[in-house]
Amino acid sequence: MTSKKYIMEGSDESKRLDVKTDNAVTERQALWAGIAPGMRVADIGCGAGKTTYKLHELVQPGGSALGIDIAEQRVSYASANYGDTGATFVCRDARQPLDDLGTFDFIWVRFLLEYYRAESFQMVQNISRMLKPGGTLLLIDLDHNCLCHYGLSERMDRAIHAVMGILESRMNFDPYVGRKLYSYLYDLGFNDIDVNVSAHHQIFGPLKVSDDFNWTKKVEVAARNSGYDFAEYPGGFEEFLLEFQTFFADPRRFTYTPIICCRGVKG
Repeated sequence: MTSKKYIMEGSDESKRLDVKTDNAVTERQALWAGIAPGMRVADIGCGAGKTTYKLHELVQPGGSALGIDIAEQRVSYASANYGDTGATFVCRDARQPLDDLGTFDFIWVRFLLEYYRAESFQMVQNISRMLKPGGTLLLIDLDHNCLCHYGLSERMDRAIHAVMGILESRMNFDPYVGRKLYSYLYDLGFNDIDVNVSAHHQIFGPLKVSDDFNWTKKVEVAARNSGYDFAEYPGGFEEFLLEFQTFFADPRRFTYTPIICCRGVKG
């Protein structure tokens, strides 16, 4: 049986989501998908609200953006930090009917489906009902999430793969959801489907502060909460964490994660 708990939940999660979000990347992805002024946009799984704010900016003049998230604390954070930009936010569960929110010209779903391995297709099906005929649905997620590193020890490689396996089998996380997005839109009958694959994480050389914070939190929260025993390490999780931090701070290290963007037009 899989867990329904959000595996990254913690006191710093809204801050982590805010820090790691790059507005230039959001703009590039949204423009590739066809966002335009005047559209009504929904950002499903809006997190800290930074992306919703940027999408709202991109549909001006005349457009609007609604951020939707399951967590009250993140909706509160988004409203406090980005509510004065014109974007609006609401707390809802994307697994439940959302028909009362109206219909949208453009729906953005980024880094949401990875947390719902068992329900991801049904979520896309549910979300697509909010889209107007002729509207665009953009799905964005990672593939081989957290699994692509070079320069780490054999024991760390084993531990990371074991942790991700537990998150997948017991906590409903999907490290490989990115490769499924095209088929989801295909099976739902979307038209004009297009796919773009690039590197999301591409980390080499001196470590950026934002990458250090993001990845340290990933390990501190998700790896610790996985329940893995870290048998490779006599000192358990704390020894693993120290070795990971040492590895990640080394400019010789190379880490990357593919990101897959998939857009389709509703018939």
